[in-house]
Amino acid sequence: MGLSDKSVIGRGLNSPDPLVREAYLMAYDYINYVTAKPGIPVGPAPSRATAALRHAGDELLTRFPIFFRRWPRVFQDVTDRTACSTLVSILDEHFAPTRRRDLAWSAVLSVFVLSGQLALHCQERGMSDILPQIQECVGSYVERVICPEIRDRGGWSGFISRFGEKQNLEDQVMKVCCWSLLLLSVGIISYFVWTRRKT
Repeated sequence: MGLSDKSVIGRGLNSPDPLVREAYLMAYDYINYVTAKPGIPVGPAPSRATAALRHAGDELLTRFPIFFRRWPRVFQDVTDRTACSTLVSILDEHFAPTRRRDLAWSAVLSVFVLSGQLALHCQERGMSDILPQIQECVGSYVERVICPEIRDRGGWSGFISRFGEKQNLEDQVMKVCCWSLLLLSVGIISYFVWTRRKT
């Protein structure tokens, strides 16, 4: 596949297709996000889709931690030479044409979260040099398997609306109250300025 060739790394980030470019951006950003060293601040997500992916990945790991305890056993024999091929074989099994009916956004999320777990495993085993190859491998897989499926579904907008951080009702009420208070304050100040000018 040529993933060890440095010139191949990052080619998807320069794709003329915005759908593909976003797929690679999500792969690169999410793996950078989950493998960030503790205490080192992570910058803001570079797009709405990457922000949704970060939020959904965190929520999934928090709500279902038991599911992720099995991955270290699955990845135990992974080496820097087999990381990408192992990931692709797991994803191919998951997305086999016989198992796939209609692509669900949760399945798309699982591709990125699984790749993040593999990246963490590699990092913990001292194989941090492989992370860019895993990012490229995931981006390439999403480009090949997922992008054609979601192209007619509005691209990544469905992923964003499904997994983007939602404001709860309390936050929405607070926002409306704040704007109302601001408008009321501006109205009161304007009234006092207007009455002083008249006198």
